[in-house]
Amino acid sequence: MGDVVFSYWGGRLTDNRGKAPEEFAEPERLKLPPEFKPGVRIKAFMGWDGFAIREAKVSVVDMCRAYMEAVQKESCGKCFPCRVGTKVIAETLERITQGRGRMEDLDLMKSLGRSILEGSKCNLGQTGPVPLLVALEHFSDEFVEVIKSKKKVPRGRYTVKLTAPCMNACPSHLDIPAYIELIKEGGFADSLQVIREMTCLPGTLGRVCVRPCESKCRRLNVDEPLDIRHLKRFVADYEIEKKRAPMLPAPQKRKYKKVAVIGVGPAGLSCAYYLALKGYPVTIFERLDEPGGMAAVGIPDYRLPRHILRGEVDIITSVGVEIRYNTEVGKDITISGMKKEYDAIFIGVGAQGSTPMRVEGEDAGYKGFISGVQYLYSINKGEDPYPEGDRVVVVGGGNVAIDCVRSSFRMNKKDVNLFYRRTRREMPADEEEIRGADEEGVRFEYLCAPTKVIAKRGKVVGVECIRMELGEPDESGRRRPVPVEGSEFVVDTDILIPAIGQRVDLSFLEKKDGVQSTKWSTVVADDETMETSQPGIFSAGDCVTGPDVLVRAAGNGRLAAKMIDLYLRGKKVEASDDERLEGLMGEIGVYDSEEDIGIIPGRAREQLEILPPESRKWTFEEAEKGFPTDAAMREAARCLRCYRIGLVAIGK
Repeated sequence: MGDVVFSYWGGRLTDNRGKAPEEFAEPERLKLPPEFKPGVRIKAFMGWDGFAIREAKVSVVDMCRAYMEAVQKESCGKCFPCRVGTKVIAETLERITQGRGRMEDLDLMKSLGRSILEGSKCNLGQTGPVPLLVALEHFSDEFVEVIKSKKKVPRGRYTVKLTAPCMNACPSHLDIPAYIELIKEGGFADSLQVIREMTCLPGTLGRVCVRPCESKCRRLNVDEPLDIRHLKRFVADYEIEKKRAPMLPAPQKRKYKKVAVIGVGPAGLSCAYYLALKGYPVTIFERLDEPGGMAAVGIPDYRLPRHILRGEVDIITSVGVEIRYNTEVGKDITISGMKKEYDAIFIGVGAQGSTPMRVEGEDAGYKGFISGVQYLYSINKGEDPYPEGDRVVVVGGGNVAIDCVRSSFRMNKKDVNLFYRRTRREMPADEEEIRGADEEGVRFEYLCAPTKVIAKRGKVVGVECIRMELGEPDESGRRRPVPVEGSEFVVDTDILIPAIGQRVDLSFLEKKDGVQSTKWSTVVADDETMETSQPGIFSAGDCVTGPDVLVRAAGNGRLAAKMIDLYLRGKKVEASDDERLEGLMGEIGVYDSEEDIGIIPGRAREQLEILPPESRKWTFEEAEKGFPTDAAMREAARCLRCYRIGLVAIGK
């Protein structure tokens, strides 16, 4: 039995008014959770594709007023129909709810609403009037009653959020349309300021982010998504090329409460930066002698040049963050020791350990058997992990595996192979990286898995493998590889690199620290507040999620800084209404791959210059060149500015 009285979303109408609750039909498109937050019921939701009402007492008229006020507030003003039309509609609805409405107002709002839909250049105007027009059609009696009664309509309690498909998909929730619009207009420094509001690693993310935003870009419904990642890189590089000092907000007044951060990876750096801006003295403790965590030791220079990451760390330390390198928590300092000196602790260690293959011989200590993480770490330190070896076999299908094979050529290894137990279709690595490896001459061997390490005189000389076939899907949604009996074969190699997964080392945690962990060696932390089981200790990044993308670690590190600030100020540590509404809109689905967005002027996606495969494969020089200014501005001009408004009516 459903509890939604009325729903219209994406052209699908469900009208349960006048029916007994047991007769209610479930809405086809819009699925609302019962609560906005614990104890707070969702009474209604209004958005870009319509609205739904759970409680019949909700005033649709007042909800339209609040919604159109939000649309008018967010209108950029560049389109006359949107700028003027939304203002007139908002003022008209305000007058109606104040008991001064006129019957002719209804036709006026219908006419203006249609004009805004048809005449606006961006998606805010193209969607803003939709719920109002639906309301005027299906709740006309309520509008008429309010106008005729001449009574004021009580104000409802609403939470409003501006988002876009790309913003909602971004784990850091960058205001992507805003910074792209500024690039289009030549405001490169202002664009970078917008980016830095949500991430302190624009140059890093502009190179290695897996760009979930681009998979939700509405230009996909026309041609190709915007190159959002490289536009971010463009403004970060522009600042460096022009030798301009970063435009950073001044840190707030220095506070007396101190914060310790464990790990100088993306999560730790982000947490420290945003806490420092709030005025807190922050010290990061790092086991290695290099900043960046896995971004530094696990990503090769041809993808992420070291000076880019170091430069962004310099910016972070410039706002007052202290980094203590070569300091191993659990040995040089303990959690219990930190508690005596610091008022809050953030754990942001990365997944720098390797998952075992569980095959015969992998624990024998053979020379030439090197984990993927260790292999990349040695290379990034400028060392050949195994100079005696010339033939390489990497086992795995993720980005670490691809980085290993591509880096092998750059270490002058001549025979480079990648073995994966599924097919290319199931490989989790970034498609661009797979394609790059293919172009550089890596030999891919699909549907096979190692069964035994073969060695002579303590050195790897080969690997025994078995053929696989795909069975039914497993928990990941990919078809499970099943060994083919009797299909074993041997491949000669000097270097065998398992890169099938990473794991987190939490050995620095002691039982007395009170931080709960899982059987997978990850920290148990609240999804919304980043709080652990121990008051005052927060955690985010790979040590909570397991091996994950850099942008999510950075985004959650920033969010943790916000929660730590609440904790240190004695406030309730909880997600804001804005953050909750962003999540709710994500559940509803901000991007619709089946949406018909009409005819959009065709403009091909700009292509970056990339070094030719035969020259780039032997060097760690950055393979991709950034956008020149004219290309960046042309690419930015492809943006459809797909802002949408979401409004939730909540109970007490």
